[in-house]
Amino acid sequence: MRFIRDLNFDTAKLLERIYKESVHSQVRQRAHCILLSYKGVTIPELIEIFKVTRVTIYNWMNDWEDQRLLGLYNQKGRGRKPTFNEEQKQKIKSWVKLYPKNLKKVLVLIKEEWGITVSKDTIKRVLKSLAMTWKRFQRGLAGEPEPLEYKEKCLELTKLKEQEKRGEIDIRYLDESGFCLTPYVPYGWQEKGENIPIKSSRSRRLNILGLMNRNQELDAYIFEGRITSEVVISCLDKFAENLSIKTVVVMDKASFHTSKKIQAKINEWNQNNLQIFWLPSYSPQLNLIEILWRFMKYEWIEIDAYSSWHNLVNYVEKIIREFGKEYKINFA
Repeated sequence: MRFIRDLNFDTAKLLERIYKESVHSQVRQRAHCILLSYKGVTIPELIEIFKVTRVTIYNWMNDWEDQRLLGLYNQKGRGRKPTFNEEQKQKIKSWVKLYPKNLKKVLVLIKEEWGITVSKDTIKRVLKSLAMTWKRFQRGLAGEPEPLEYKEKCLELTKLKEQEKRGEIDIRYLDESGFCLTPYVPYGWQEKGENIPIKSSRSRRLNILGLMNRNQELDAYIFEGRITSEVVISCLDKFAENLSIKTVVVMDKASFHTSKKIQAKINEWNQNNLQIFWLPSYSPQLNLIEILWRFMKYEWIEIDAYSSWHNLVNYVEKIIREFGKEYKINFA
């Protein structure tokens, strides 16, 4: 019967450490095998313990006797050869960027280019090795802000924030968002192999115009129907009725925010402690209330909110009512 012999104390301690701490499972397994053999565990017992063949056990022992510690590790050239070389992997990556939703097309290109037939799972493993991942697409903006305007507006907004910190003004971020029974599909933890369906149906749209500050104080106006300058004016008039300090309303340059009707109200609002600050074009990241809409649609949403119009309205009203209390956002 074959056993590993002649392990000195230091080598045995090192093998023990490798067995317990190595990040490579195969190395831990081989170190453990050598230690057990040295302690008198027979080859049939080792086969049962490690669930491998007799040939594998003999290979581990031979590698140890020939190369000692180096024999615990896979050497270059051992194991299955990769299906694709690095140049081919980069080519696959470029094809996937062209067809990000269609791996079948990529499989056809691989077959035509190199005569290699592989599965989609193989391609997925290649993509993961290239730091690519499957995730939801992100909507893009229609354009880019004009650099000089963006810089100037950011400086002005920074000065306003400093005034707000000193308690001289209140900054309210204004924006509109809509909810309907066609869901914004969120991510969520699910059992493997199980998909949680979200009810979806055509419905009318529930719109919100919100004015939120960094202290999570929110004035919100809920209505059905499309957003117009008249709606914005009505909401701002109502909001301006009870202002105790100068309040700067930050909003984007949507057409119903910059119309002649809006412009005609500027002087009146200024006299009532309300000043308008327009953000640069294509700069939603500067509007803090955009974060609130994302939380409402993707983080806090209740699955049954989409089951009926009544439930959807109740969900929206609950968030508005409990924002800053039960529902909080850290804007730091």
